[in-house]
Amino acid sequence: MEVSLNFSGGAELLFGKIKQHIINLPAGETWSMKKLLSWIKDNLLKERPELFLQGDTVRPGILVLVNNADWELVGQLDYHLQNKDEIVFISTLHGG
Repeated sequence: MEVSLNFSGGAELLFGKIKQHIINLPAGETWSMKKLLSWIKDNLLKERPELFLQGDTVRPGILVLVNNADWELVGQLDYHLQNKDEIVFISTLHGG
């Protein structure tokens, strides 16, 4: 299953400064957002996981969009990924 992951607003700095990742997840499995976040932590996150994750979800201040809709509208961690989904993570946390 192909999924597009996009990181912006500074979140890309935690992923090797790469904003877009096209990933292929094993077919035949059910992929929830919770499972995807664990996969991201194990496979893509390069540094400081505490700035991206808190427990088994994204930390407050990270806006998550699933196919351009707020993930709160599609079930958050329980959303089941579909082929060609686009998941966007935008950090609203900025220094100052």
